[in-house]
Amino acid sequence: MRVLSGEDLRARRAYADGELAWLVDRAARPRRDQSRQTGENREGGHSVSRSGDPFVIVVMGVSGCGKSTIASMLAQQLNWIYEDGDWFHPPSNIEKMHRGEPLTDEDRWPWLHGIAAWIDATRHVGNHATIACSALKRAYRDILVGERRDVRIVHLKGDRDLIARRLSARDGHFMPPSLLDSQFAALEEPQDDERPIVVSIVPHPREIVDEIVSKLDKDAAPSPRGSAIAH
Repeated sequence: MRVLSGEDLRARRAYADGELAWLVDRAARPRRDQSRQTGENREGGHSVSRSGDPFVIVVMGVSGCGKSTIASMLAQQLNWIYEDGDWFHPPSNIEKMHRGEPLTDEDRWPWLHGIAAWIDATRHVGNHATIACSALKRAYRDILVGERRDVRIVHLKGDRDLIARRLSARDGHFMPPSLLDSQFAALEEPQDDERPIVVSIVPHPREIVDEIVSKLDKDAAPSPRGSAIAH
């Protein structure tokens, strides 16, 4: 893996193309001052740094389930970094989705490896972050999470009719509503061994975030944080 930065890069955020090369501009690098600080409490928008907390939370689900909204609100509440998996797509993927063509696994592998590289960079500098990413298949989540015990999945679960109504009301996104069926066809819901946090998309976003935080609190373990990072 090569991590490059500088004004010569064309990438606005980060993505991989061909063999894995993580391209990131200076504004996209994980910044320590954006992460939560050890010992702060959740009052006033800060959070408690507990030994069982994950370093990265992947908020997953089909298009239109509210991944970006929930991941960004969760990051704000925990005082973590927020990223969106859509920012990691190469232009060829975005153009394909604009045309209403579903992405193939071959389209997704470089994109997923680019996100995984960002996740590892975030973990290894000691930051905490949320990222919105569809992560529909188990094989995709194996790339993003795999044996990383300090990365957790939040699955936003909702029925097709509700999500279709939300998509039809959304403007300015490159994923057209016509691709929703292909998203549900590809979806492999996370299993118990993936340690997912599963929440319904029916409540208000603030209630969803509160439920996620409550489940994180319940799952927090007393093991030393330093032993959680898998290299």
